[in-house]
Amino acid sequence: MSNTPLQTSAKRFGSDGTPYLSARRVAERLGVTLAELAAMIGVARNTLVAKSGARKVDQALSPVVRILAMAGEMAGGEDRAAIWFKHQPIPGWAGKTAHDLVREGKADKVLAYLEAVRAGVYA
Repeated sequence: MSNTPLQTSAKRFGSDGTPYLSARRVAERLGVTLAELAAMIGVARNTLVAKSGARKVDQALSPVVRILAMAGEMAGGEDRAAIWFKHQPIPGWAGKTAHDLVREGKADKVLAYLEAVRAGVYA
């Protein structure tokens, strides 16, 4: 079974030698500090780097990585996806960006929006 572009892109956020996502890699891609990333995904900053919190962090980072991977696939690259994530208002959300919505716990709404765009609903 071959990897889809979304799976391949998401794998770039993995933590070396573990099956978990790397908070550092996600923070670097978004151009935010670990403290800012922790606040955005709703976990304590110390939890991001603690081995004991790997599962919790992985679960919290998963929607962000899925958003970045999907947006990167659609926008033509991870750099463009990161810019879109932080700066592009999403229609119907009063000028809020994907970053704003994730911070409010609405990553599922961003994913639904991206799925709709990919399906041609808003194209």
